[in-house]
Amino acid sequence: MVQYSFSLENFEIFILILVRVSCFVYIAPFYGMSNVPNQVKIGLSAMIALLVSGFADVSQVEYTGLIGYAVIVLKEGITGLLIGLAANVCNSIILFAGNIIDMDIGLSMATEFDPINNAQVTLTGNLYNYFILMLLVVTDMHHYILRAFVDAFTVIPVNGQVFDWEHLMRSMTTYMGDMFVIAFRIILPVFACIMILNCILGIMAKVSPQMNMFAVGMQMKIMVGFVVLFLTVSLLPSVANFIFTEMKKLMVLFIEGMY
Repeated sequence: MVQYSFSLENFEIFILILVRVSCFVYIAPFYGMSNVPNQVKIGLSAMIALLVSGFADVSQVEYTGLIGYAVIVLKEGITGLLIGLAANVCNSIILFAGNIIDMDIGLSMATEFDPINNAQVTLTGNLYNYFILMLLVVTDMHHYILRAFVDAFTVIPVNGQVFDWEHLMRSMTTYMGDMFVIAFRIILPVFACIMILNCILGIMAKVSPQMNMFAVGMQMKIMVGFVVLFLTVSLLPSVANFIFTEMKKLMVLFIEGMY
């Protein structure tokens, strides 16, 4: 049974835990969506911080004065943001892949406002993003992300971060490299079909110069792109599984760089 007692010292420690949790909730997928009301995010962060404060290791919380406490707050905020960034790899990969697909099929200028990322995104990127988020919820990956973050309190105590900047830099390089590799694997069917179509249009432009291949090619690219997207939609569960595996690996790498 967990018992709570209120004192100024306990409240200060609770604030430190709340800072890490709120920074994680702010950037993590599913939890940090912009269309989620701020009251819900605040309430979720406070509830998680209250539960974590019952078992979190706070033996290393030592500070003198306001500046020392502010330094600890900053360290806790960076910790939460880095763990959330590792989990947010699913959004960045799928949005990047969707942007490249729309650029290939000629829909890169047809953008719309995405309330999740609070930015203008392309149609395919937004569609794939919602699919991946739906699979993230269906497969209980949002529970895994939250459990991994809570378990990180046993590995990284409050004010117990030891930032290995070289390891974090390698983790960030891995993050960026894997984002490009996985995104290109996602767009490979569309890229291959559009490249073959461009070769065919180039040959036809030489065979019959009187035909306006630019006007014909625009419609054909969109049609071929939609057909390929329709035929490859069944591969999205495998893509999501690959992305979620990458997310787990990156979360471990980022956590290892802070203890």
